[in-house]
Parts: sequence; structure tokens; C-alpha cells
Amino acid sequence: MKKYMFMAAAALVALASCNNASPKMDEQPAATDNATGGVKIAYVEVDSLMTQYEFCKEFTLILQKKSNNARNTLNQKGQALQSAMANFQQKLNNNGFTSREQAESQQAAIQRQQQSLQELQARLENELGNETAKYNEGLRDSLQHFLAAYNKDKKYDLILTKQGDNILYANKRYDITNDVINGLNKHYKSTLKVEAEKKEEKK
Repeated sequence: MKKYMFMAAAALVALASCNNASPKMDEQPAATDNATGGVKIAYVEVDSLMTQYEFCKEFTLILQKKSNNARNTLNQKGQALQSAMANFQQKLNNNGFTSREQAESQQAAIQRQQQSLQELQARLENELGNETAKYNEGLRDSLQHFLAAYNKDKKYDLILTKQGDNILYANKRYDITNDVINGLNKHYKSTLKVEAEKKEEKK
């Protein structure tokens, strides 16, 4: 499941500045003046964003739940297939089939069961992959829209994502992570709450 949970981090790329109305923030980032020949640069810590942005936290839970459900379903189907194969082998060893045709019929049924399980696995993996892609796209869009508004006043020339050691060194005064997280959370409407509201309306 981790490969789906953290694909979002890979989807985050360097985000350039844009021009739109700027929302008010709860916290202000550190000093933004720098000695880069007039180029204003800032960065966002991806790990902090993934653990503190409500959108990321909620979708991580959603993807975990879908992954667990898929794994449980596949495990149940797989155990049923193993049981059928063991039963077939036992009957074969004990001459439990009344005819060759009966043995071949049961063997064909097991093969169909195995093929069905493989198709189910492929379908569930595809569904989970689509959900992850939807999550990545939503995360990227929310960041870009927010930064477009945020950068109206800040006027950064370049906003980078920092994850692990992809940036070997960065002065903390260029870190705008908390500012971005606060702004994103302020404007985020919970997906889970929206779904709950829709269910209430249908009652």
C-alpha cells in the first residue's frame, strides 16, 4: 500500500509563481530576501505537507481502506482456490473420481476459478491505481491554485518541493511550508464531511 500512499509525493514538482488574489495566512513565512541575483526562491517540505494537509490525511485513510478491502477480498478468493486445488489433488490421489471426464471437468472449473481470481486482482489494482492518480491530481491542483493566489503578494520566482535530500541544503528562512499548510487547510472542505452530508440529504 505504501507505493500508492507515497506516489503523491513523487507527483509534486517545482511550482513556479503565478498571479491571482492572495488569501490571508495564520502564519507568515520567514524572511524572503536572498542573495540570488534578484531571484526570489522558497521551498515546501513535502513530508510535512503529506502529514499535516487535511486533504492528504483524508485520502491516505481512504486509500488504505480500499487497499485493505481489496487485499481481504483477494485473500478470501485465494484461500478458496487453494482449498479447491487441495481437494482436487486429494481426490485424484485416492481415485475419488468416477471417470476421467469428471476429473477433467473439476480441473477445468479450478482453472476458471484461478483465471477469475487473476482478473479480479488486475481489476482491483487498476481501481486503486486510478484512485491514487485522482488523489495525485487533486493534490497537485490544490497546490497550484493555492500558490497562484498566495504568490500575488509574495512574488516568488521559484517555489520548490523539498523531500529527503533532493535539495542538499536549504536555509530555513526560505521555508514556507507552515504558511502553505495553514492556507491549504483553511480553504479545504473535508471530502469525508461532504460525503456524509450527501448521505444525510438522501435520507
